[in-house]
Amino acid sequence: MGTILFWAIFILLILCVLSSCIRIVPQAYAIVLERLGAYRATWGTGVHLKVPFIERVARKVNLKEQVVDFPPQPVITKDNVTIQIDTVVFFQITDPKLYAYGVDNPIMAIENLSATTLRNIIGDMELDETLTSREVINTRMRASLDEATDQWGIKVNRVELKNIMPPAAIQDAMEKQMKAERERREAILIAEGEKRSTILVAEGKKQSAILDAEAEKQAAILRAEAQKERMIKEAEGQAEAVLKVQSATAEGLRMIKEAGVDNAVLTLKSLEAFGKAADGRATKIIIPSDIQGIAGLAASLKEIVVDKDVKVEKALEKITETDNTK
Repeated sequence: MGTILFWAIFILLILCVLSSCIRIVPQAYAIVLERLGAYRATWGTGVHLKVPFIERVARKVNLKEQVVDFPPQPVITKDNVTIQIDTVVFFQITDPKLYAYGVDNPIMAIENLSATTLRNIIGDMELDETLTSREVINTRMRASLDEATDQWGIKVNRVELKNIMPPAAIQDAMEKQMKAERERREAILIAEGEKRSTILVAEGKKQSAILDAEAEKQAAILRAEAQKERMIKEAEGQAEAVLKVQSATAEGLRMIKEAGVDNAVLTLKSLEAFGKAADGRATKIIIPSDIQGIAGLAASLKEIVVDKDVKVEKALEKITETDNTK
C-alpha cells in the first residue's frame, strides 16, 4: 500500500514538472527566458518547452500599445509663469530583451523623462505661445522621448498635453480678455450688419430711381409716339380732305366744260354768291362796279341756263357743293 502511494506521488510530481516546462505564449505577448540566470531567448507566440530547474521565465512582456497618464507637472514658462501640465504618453515595447534588462522601472523612467523634457521645452516659450502651440510641444516631446527610450526597447508613438492650467489670477485675466474680445467681435459684426443693411437700402433706392426714370422715359416715348401718330393721322385727314375738294373742283370744272358753260353762266353764279353775301349777316357789302351790266344780263342768262342740258345743272350743283365745303 505504501509503495503504491509513493509511485502515485512520484508520477504526480513528474506531471507537475512537465506541465511547468510547457509554456503557451498568447498573441501580442513575448516571454524573456533565462538559463541559470543568464538571458537565453525571447519566445514569441506559440507553444514552447523549457528545461526544468535550469531555465526560467524572467519576464512576460506586453507588446500592445500602452497608454500612461502622468499627473500634472509644475512648469515655469519663459516669462516666469508657473503652470500645471499633465501629459499622456502612448508607447509600445519593440524589444522585450532591452525592456527587461535596459531599465529597472520603465514606466517611472518614462514619467521622469517626460517631466524633464517638458520643462526644457516650456522654459523656452512664453505663456501665450504655450497655450497656442500644443501641436508643436507634442511633436518635440515625442521626438525627445522616442530617442531616449530606444535603448530601453520602447517606442513612443504619441505624446499629448491633456491640460495646461495657468494660475487662477491669470485665468481670470484671460477670461476677461476673451470676454472683451467676444464683445469687440460682436460689435464689429453688428456694425458690419448695419453697414450692409444701409448699402442694401441705398442700392434698393438706386434701383427704384432707375426703374422710375426708365418708366418715365418709356412713358414719354409712348406719349411722343402717340402725338406723332395723331399728327400724322390729322395731316393725312387734312390731305385727304384737300384732295377730295380738289377732285370735286376738278370734276365740276370738267363737267362745266363738257356742258359748254360760257361766261353768262359764270356771271349768274357770281350773282348767287353776291346774294348770299347780302343775306343780312354781313356787316359790310362790297358792290362790284359793273353791277348794272350784270343785272342787264340776268334775264338772258336765266333763259340760257333753263335751256341747258341736265349736265349743266349737275355741274352747278357740284360747284355749289364745292363752295359750301370751302
